[in-house]
Order: sequence, then structure tokens, then C-alpha cells
Amino acid sequence: MRWSHVGLNCVDQKTTEEFYTRYFGFTRARVVDLGDARIVFLRQGDVYLELFGAGTEPAGTALHDGPPAPGRMRHLAFQTDSVDAFLSTLGDAAEVTLGPMDFGDFICGWRTVWVRDPDGVIVEVSQGFEDEHPHEGFHDDKDGV
Repeated sequence: MRWSHVGLNCVDQKTTEEFYTRYFGFTRARVVDLGDARIVFLRQGDVYLELFGAGTEPAGTALHDGPPAPGRMRHLAFQTDSVDAFLSTLGDAAEVTLGPMDFGDFICGWRTVWVRDPDGVIVEVSQGFEDEHPHEGFHDDKDGV
């Protein structure tokens, strides 16, 4: 099994495509023409976003790091070399919903910020995150804790 994509509902596919191509390095991979609608696939490396046109009624405004409700995606997440450089490039193109926050008590150099995309999806951007190593307290039991 391997990862395929995330499908996003968009008020305006063009605006959403421009946001993810400009600030996250995606490029258009394919457009599927359905006659009265279309699906736009964006790609960055092995990661795809599938953009669907949707109605203009938002599901509700997500706050902070995303909605905590079961059955809803909390946020998309990306890694960068510098959260500050990302925010400088982003300017006022997206609202910061939380952070930047420093998680250096857990991992040296780990910083994160959360922003809202044009459709209200929360996007996390982090620097410095690393996987836990088995000798650092990693537990491999059935509960995943």
C-alpha cells in the first residue's frame, strides 16, 4: 500500500491551485474534464492534491490547528527549512490561525505555524521535526503509546 492523494473541496479551484502552487511548490499534474465540472490534480514529489469544485457553503470555520471533530480532517501538514522564511514569502496571502510555536522542549529546532488556505482548510508548516528513535522512549505496543 502507498499514499495516493488528498481531495479538497474548493470554492474556486483556480484560487486554491494558485495558493498551493505559489506557496507549497505544487504543479498541475492533470485535469479531468467532466463536462460541467473538472477535477484538478496537483503534484509535489509523491504528494498529490485533488481539487474539486464545491458549493460556497463552508462546513464551519476551523480554528487554531484545525477542527477536533471525528470524521473531519484536522489539517494538512508540510515541512520547510524555515517557518520564518515561509511566513515572509506568504505575507498576508493567508491568515495565521496559530503560532508560530516553538516545540524545542520535545525536539531541538522544531517550530510550527498553522495558516488557513483559501477554502478554510488549516495547513500546518513545520521546521525541524524528526521521527522518534527507539531509545528515546518510543513504545511499540498495541495502543501505539
